[in-house]
Formats: sequence, C-alpha cells, structure tokens
Amino acid sequence: MWQPKLKIWLMVGALSLSCATHAGLDEGIKAANEGQFEEALKEFNYLADKGYAPGIYELGKLYEDGHGVTKNYRKAADLYQQAVKKWHVDSMFALAVLYDEGKGVKLDKQMAVSLFKQAAEKNMPAAQFNLGVMYSNGDGVAQDYKQAMKWYEKAAGNNYSLAQFNMALMYFEGLGVDKNIEKSYIWNTVAEFNGNLNASHSRKLDEQKMLPAEIIEAKEKANELYERIQAGLYGGEGRLY
Repeated sequence: MWQPKLKIWLMVGALSLSCATHAGLDEGIKAANEGQFEEALKEFNYLADKGYAPGIYELGKLYEDGHGVTKNYRKAADLYQQAVKKWHVDSMFALAVLYDEGKGVKLDKQMAVSLFKQAAEKNMPAAQFNLGVMYSNGDGVAQDYKQAMKWYEKAAGNNYSLAQFNMALMYFEGLGVDKNIEKSYIWNTVAEFNGNLNASHSRKLDEQKMLPAEIIEAKEKANELYERIQAGLYGGEGRLY
C-alpha cells in the first residue's frame, strides 16, 4: 500500500529539485550580469555541488574570467570537463577554446577539434564555425576545404554571420567549391544584413565583377535566402540554387 505513495513522493521531490536548480541558475546569472560576483559564486558553487551541468559551466566562466575569484584557467578547465561529461554543449565549446589556446591545459589542437565537433554536432553555430576554421587552416586536422564549407554552411544556416562571410570568401576564391561570384555576392549580402561590415566591403568587390542584371538577380536570391534562414527553413544550397 505504501509503495505507490513513495514513488509519487520521489517524483515530486525530483521536480522540486529541478525547479530549484533552474531558479538558482537564473539568480546566479542575473547576479553575475549585475557585477554581484560574490552572490553569483555562491549560487554556482551550490549548483556545482549538486552536479548541475549549467551551474558547473557558469562557475567555470567565473574562474576563466577572474570574476569574484582569482583567475584560474586550470580550475576553469577542470569544471568545464566535469560538465562535458554531462554532455553540456557550452562547456564543450569553452573547453575546446582552452585546448586551442593552451590555457589551463596543455595546448592540444586535435582535442580542440574533437570538442568543437562534439558541440557542432549538437547544432551549436559558434562551434560549427570554429570547426570550419580549423579545417580551412589545417589546424589540428588535415586541411580540407570541403569539410570547412560543410561546417560553415551549417553555421550559416543557423544565421551565424561570420560563417556566412566565410562562405562568401570560399566562393570568391574557389576553395572547396567552384569559384562563383554570384554566390559570393549572395552570402556577403546575407552576412551584411546581419551587420557584418567586412561582408559589405566584399560585396562591393563582387559587384565589380558582375553585370547590372546579375546584381539585381543576386539581390533577389539573397533576400530569399535571408528570409529562409530567418524562418529556420534553410535546407542547404541545393534547395535554393
């Protein structure tokens, strides 16, 4: 007779803990944003002790940036690693950056690539972009422009302007794809819509190689592409061109 009641109590208890951790995380982030790092540290330490990955990550950020504590990259890396084991995407990215720069850990470009890829496969735009850069530069991985374009496009489809700009550059130079000034213009325009000033300059260089009628047509395609991306409907270039 008591077993069903026990099960219900356990479920309610788990729900209460979940609500408490989310509330504590929000309070900690709010405190950190307001410069109240002592309060943020208290909240994040509590959450980290509970094994709550987002709290562990936020605590790592405090140590990485030296907010409320002495800056300690090693401590930050250890905390990020704990959260990575819980499949926390932001921690994958943060730890990848530390490995890429050799801060708090031994410089390890291959590990950085591995972590960026884990986060990229979970659809994190910044990780997709960084992975594309690693492939473009042959940094920690064999240089592969086609792989670079693959990851740039995923990030670009997630409306990441740096990736949109890099796609334009790849088309302009013909790296990993056939050289295509129209597509360079289109992606530069989309990146420009998102406030990328470098893309604005590059678009003007594209125009110097295009006829007026070609520019008009490319503008229409850029507008359509931007609308699709904004609506979350971009399904790859094969569906647009």
